[in-house]
Amino acid sequence: MKTALLEQLLADRVAKRQVVLATDLATGDGRLLYPEEGQGGDAALLDAARRVMVADKSGIVETADGRKVFLHVYNPPLRMLIVGAVHIAQPLSRMAMLTGYDVAIVDPRREFATQDRFPGITLIDAWPDDGVDAFAPDRRTAIVTLTHDPKLDDPALIKVLRSDAFYIGCLGSNRTHAKRVERLTAEGFGAADLVRLRAPVGLDIGAKSPAEIAISVMGQITESLRRPVQVAAGLAAGAAAGSAVGAAE
Repeated sequence: MKTALLEQLLADRVAKRQVVLATDLATGDGRLLYPEEGQGGDAALLDAARRVMVADKSGIVETADGRKVFLHVYNPPLRMLIVGAVHIAQPLSRMAMLTGYDVAIVDPRREFATQDRFPGITLIDAWPDDGVDAFAPDRRTAIVTLTHDPKLDDPALIKVLRSDAFYIGCLGSNRTHAKRVERLTAEGFGAADLVRLRAPVGLDIGAKSPAEIAISVMGQITESLRRPVQVAAGLAAGAAAGSAVGAAE
């Protein structure tokens, strides 16, 4: 690998930038591809790089002209920030760790955020908006708000909606979420921003207990991570349907 290429790859990893190293197996020539930014190669190669990047699995692809190219994925680590050290956060944090996420919980209420309740989990003793700033969400970050308290959840969401987090989930009923949307709209967020909020949080599997709700949340997060195109299309369709209903009313 050429020195300049290696230096750029190392810089990208420090910057937590998603990158794929494409190596021509016949010539050994390499190039860096940035599928999320549309940079580094032609559309077909970038599409192939996007697929291996989403799968977190390097592999060999064949180009239209018959060349074989090895695509080596360099994804930043998966991370999760949970807002609220509540009961659901206990099984959710453990499941997320087992799934490969670096997990942190932010909650200024010290009686909830304790190592006894969350062994091995990073605890951030700060107001959620400051906790989000410290955590610095990126495209490999999932955020889940669980407190039910607008004084804690809303400041975090205001920060998170301005980030690249791939998943933002919010605990609460449809009525609770409608009020949340009203508050965030008053803060200047539009429909394109608010459609990113997955609320009520989790897949609709009839979950009742904290552990079952955690399973539904991890399922939804995994779907967002591994099927981003399908999820984005579904969210856009849902937003369009909601707009049509609102216009009809």
